Amino acid sequence: QVQLVESGGGLVQAGGSLRLSCVASGTIFRLTPMGWYRQAPGKQRELVATVRIGGSTNYADSVKGRFTISRDNAKNTVYLQMNSLKPEDTAVYYCNARSSGYDYWGQGTQVTVSS
Repeated sequence: QVQLVESGGGLVQAGGSLRLSCVASGTIFRLTPMGWYRQAPGKQRELVATVRIGGSTNYADSVKGRFTISRDNAKNTVYLQMNSLKPEDTAVYYCNARSSGYDYWGQGTQVTVSS
């Protein structure tokens, strides 16, 4: 069973930075595509960024140039560095792992950006 544990959320002023971390277990991490999604109140969950096995990345247009996803296979961890945060980035951020054809999710971490 894949388990994902996120950390690093919090309250930050607009223009500030946060780094989210997600530690994975129960999967061969280096062979697992990983991603970050977010869900704001009253909205659907949306893709933020993904990082593939080989390290290639993909970003939502709304975060390009501000967020960076990375992975450390030695630590079974995926990161999301968020810079120049905006109030519209406020959401619960979820870590995602795709393993054996299934999607697994963490419990989520709250990010709140004040104006």
